[in-house]
Amino acid sequence: MSETLQNPHNAALLGRLPLLGLPDAWLVAGCLFQTVWNLHSGLAPTANIRDYDLFYFDASDLSEAAEQAEQDRVTALFADLPITVEAKNQARVHLWYERWFGYPYAPLTSARNGIERFLVPCTCVGLQPAADPGIEGPTLYAPYGLEELYAGLMRPNPACPHLPLFEAKAQSYRERWPWLTIQAGHVTA
Repeated sequence: MSETLQNPHNAALLGRLPLLGLPDAWLVAGCLFQTVWNLHSGLAPTANIRDYDLFYFDASDLSEAAEQAEQDRVTALFADLPITVEAKNQARVHLWYERWFGYPYAPLTSARNGIERFLVPCTCVGLQPAADPGIEGPTLYAPYGLEELYAGLMRPNPACPHLPLFEAKAQSYRERWPWLTIQAGHVTA
């Protein structure tokens, strides 16, 4: 997924992410797969990207205040960029997900576990700056592979079988990238 770094915001986020010292921190989701779809569509790498998401996992403090404090640090670090950056502690998603989306959500065990549960498997991608300075390029986590991402195939994720949410999300993506294919159907967990 080296093309995701053609989006200068992704490159900046990955370059600065270690400065935050967030545990198990990843650049995830839309800013990555949407950059790929933009380039496939002949658009600018940053087109149609509404926000940039950072996941981290910190079970030591599950309070909303602690997450907001981290968000404030993130906002300050990236204030010079013309984008919205949202940081979410994956250790606390289960505390608000059902209230927000209407479906129960089992606790996560890591930020990677959060990436695995996106509604659409082809969007389950994350990048992390290389931990070893001798390694060139970021670490990729794509639990379901990249084939469907590059093919533009969207199907429900059995790890998060909330079909109405999937359908709304997939339709939103197809409105921005009309060449995408939606594979509807039943989901078995």
